[in-house]
Formats: sequence, C-alpha cells, structure tokens
Amino acid sequence: MRDHDLPAPERRTRGKRRFDDDEPFLLKRGRASAPAAADLDAEPGPEPDQEEPWSSWDDAVHGPQPHPDWLVTELAAKDTELGVLKTGKEADVHLLRRAVPGTDRSCLLAVKRYRDAQHRLFHRDAGYLEGRRVRRSRENRAMAGRTAFGRQMIAGQWAAAEFDALARLWEIGARYGTITVPYPVQLRGTELMLEFLGDPDEGQAAPRLAQLRPEPAELRELWAQLVDALVVLARTGFAHGDLSPYNLLVHAGRLVLIDLPQVVDVVANPQGPEFLARDVRVVATWFVARGLPAAEADPAALTALLLREAGLR
Repeated sequence: MRDHDLPAPERRTRGKRRFDDDEPFLLKRGRASAPAAADLDAEPGPEPDQEEPWSSWDDAVHGPQPHPDWLVTELAAKDTELGVLKTGKEADVHLLRRAVPGTDRSCLLAVKRYRDAQHRLFHRDAGYLEGRRVRRSRENRAMAGRTAFGRQMIAGQWAAAEFDALARLWEIGARYGTITVPYPVQLRGTELMLEFLGDPDEGQAAPRLAQLRPEPAELRELWAQLVDALVVLARTGFAHGDLSPYNLLVHAGRLVLIDLPQVVDVVANPQGPEFLARDVRVVATWFVARGLPAAEADPAALTALLLREAGLR
C-alpha cells in the first residue's frame, strides 16, 4: 500500500485513553431474546411466531452511517435465531435472520454473545486491558480485583472495544479499500451483531484462512492484503492482539479481519509493541509454511514498518 492511499492520522501521545467512550455501552441493557428454530430457505411468513422477539435495533448502539442497503433497520422487523455458528471459551456466535413480516426485506446477521461474569474471560486478560480505563475509580478497582461486578465490566469492555475498532476500521475500508472487516451492526451490552460473511442461501460462513491451501499467486495476493490491513491498524494506533490464520476469513477474494475484542492500543499499552510483533510473527510463519518466500514475509522488517506507522519509531 502506498503512502498516499491512506493519510497518516495525527500522532497521539502515550497514555491517551482510547476507550473512555465505552462506558455507556457497559451499562446498556437489552431485552432477552428467546431462540426460535427456522429453516434457512424459508421465506418470512405474514405473522411470525409470538415467541420471536421484535428487532432489537431500537435499543442498541448502531454502526457507522450511512447504513448498508442490505441492513434491515425497520422497527417492524423480527429477529429469528437460526443456530450456532461458532462456540468459544469467551463468546459464542449465533446466526440470526432479521426480517420484516410480509415483505422480502431480510438479512442474515452474526450475533456474538460474550459470556457473563460467571464464565472465564480471556487468558492473561490483564495484559490486554492495560491502557483501557473507565472514569470511576470504583469500577477500575472492581476490574483490577476481578470481583463479580468487575468481571462483568471487563466482559462489557471486550464487546465495546471490538465494536469501536470494527466501526473505525470499516469506515476506513469503505473509503480506501485497504482493509476489510465485517460491518458492525449494533451493540447491546455484551452482545455484538455483525454482518454475516458467507453463503446466505446455505448459512455457511466464509472459510478461515487456516482452512485454505492457496496457490502461489493467491498466497501472494492474500499476503499483500494482510500487510495493507496491518498498516491501517498501526496507523489507527491498533494491534489486533490475537492475530492468527483462525482470525482471518477469505470472502469474495478479500482477506477479512475478525475477532477483535483483544484489540490493543499500541501507544497507551506498555506491551503494545510486543503484541504487535507477536501478531506479525504468527501470521508470517503461516504464510512461509504455505510456500511464501521467507524474504517476502520477514517478521522483523514488517514489525519495524508497523511500529513506524504507529509513530513509535
């Protein structure tokens, strides 16, 4: 990616808090959604079952505007659970159809639900949380002490951090085409709704990079897309924090970054450069193992470039 493709942002000084505006998200509570079985191929009927909840759009924090044309934002829509796409230690991802009864207006969404305070959070989460603070000292103490309330606050920060990062990166990608992430539809407490990437007819999610065995030309193209995306992240002040071939999708020829709750502020977090270097090392190792020449995927050279783009060198 050439320098003029994306203007470098104003450099920030160490210690500036990126996540202060997350606090309202942590206190937001939404209605519980009762799961309902549905056939992926079935058209929405004129009168959905009474157990199907109304769309939660009205009481959520919304993604960037203008909203994509495919997104259903009508308050008359109903949300229908279609099953589980992925389970994890910290969150589960469900497939959901949002449709307006009696019309052909519908869309598929991926719904990421973070575990409540009684479940495990991320391994070694203290390192990721450095540089993230909320305004009230009581809440900071609760998070530091991992009380029940503090753990719920942390869970909310994971969701809010991912939503905030996706919103910023999606706007950059929409404008410059240098990075691709799922559109962040809405945020309600610890529930994050995202654009579904995959086959809408089959409800099959796009494959992860780890599942693929690209030919040499495609491998080089995917590496070039990854470098562009990492430069965007660095210029925005971010490191993914948990980047691997399992957190990258390939959809319609584009490499898509997903799973960003552990996004790290490389300026405010003292361990930021280490997280960034680890991200680069993990993905570079995968590409070299698949046949990309080591000289083209040099982790040290790429890490140095990204640190310069982040204003740290």
